[in-house]
Amino acid sequence: MLHIQENISLKPYNSFRIDVKAKFFAEIFSEDELRSLFQDELVKTQKLLVIGGGSNVLFTHDYDGLVIKISIKGIQSEVIDDKVMVTAGAGEVWNDFVNYCVEHRFAGVENLSLIPGTVGASPIQNIGAYGVELKDVFESCTAFEIKTGEIKTFAYHDCYFGYRESVFKGVLKGQYIITSVTFRLSAVPKINTSYGAIETELQNRGIVQPTISDVSAAVSHIRVSKLPDPSTIGNAGSFFKNPVIEKHEFAYIVAKHPDVVHYPTADGKIKLAAGWLIEQCGWKGKVVGQTGTWKNQALVLVNHGQATGAEVYHFSEQIIDSVKSTFGVTLEREVNIL
Repeated sequence: MLHIQENISLKPYNSFRIDVKAKFFAEIFSEDELRSLFQDELVKTQKLLVIGGGSNVLFTHDYDGLVIKISIKGIQSEVIDDKVMVTAGAGEVWNDFVNYCVEHRFAGVENLSLIPGTVGASPIQNIGAYGVELKDVFESCTAFEIKTGEIKTFAYHDCYFGYRESVFKGVLKGQYIITSVTFRLSAVPKINTSYGAIETELQNRGIVQPTISDVSAAVSHIRVSKLPDPSTIGNAGSFFKNPVIEKHEFAYIVAKHPDVVHYPTADGKIKLAAGWLIEQCGWKGKVVGQTGTWKNQALVLVNHGQATGAEVYHFSEQIIDSVKSTFGVTLEREVNIL
């Protein structure tokens, strides 16, 4: 039964483990509960924040409004020849969904293993890792329109995916709540091991012809070796986006820094490795008060215990200033600041 709670700590609901409170809080388990929630007169007077796993947000103060946690579960699949359509509830934990696909030999998301968060957040952010992005496997999603209470289906072309971007972060921000996502996967895998350290990890394991299970295991191992576990140390994964710059800007940087880590993009630009830039500026493993960067990956900011969101934010400002001063590149936060 739907219940709106008051003055609730959000520490268990954000992966940074920042101890702030929500004025009001509601956990949603179905589309019907969403409809009921928005029929409540209280909701109509409150500003709203929708969260899934809380893995891409930094709270810098208490939230003076209603926090809605989406916990809609369920996974269904349909195999049509070599194609597989898999629909998952927005509240499914992303890695549980990936494991489901790998176990059923549905190929396409194995490179996205161990990304924190929920299925519902995946198209909003167009999550990506190791050469694969959500848009590569996205078929459609259903979303609750806050203004009308209707459920709308968004196809691929409706979402305007970009690098860690979508229509849900742009012109439609705050207008819809995703309730389910359908993925277009394959019963015939196309193994992608070209990005990052996957090939090296597979070679270390003596695997010459990897399955999607092998790729998933390799990616998971790499992520665990580089990234802190949010259950033991607060973090939101990659805090900054990898900056994408023009070729003439890159020419200026590489002339001064020949070993700069970079990747060409499909549209002829250059993507720089934000973690490398930060590390070159001396921030890797640095601790300032209760916050800092992770010892194995400078791209990850962490809460060493009792950090406030304001402390983490200020620390990120220092990193941005440092990278700008050294490389002339302005880092953009991937994490949402509240």
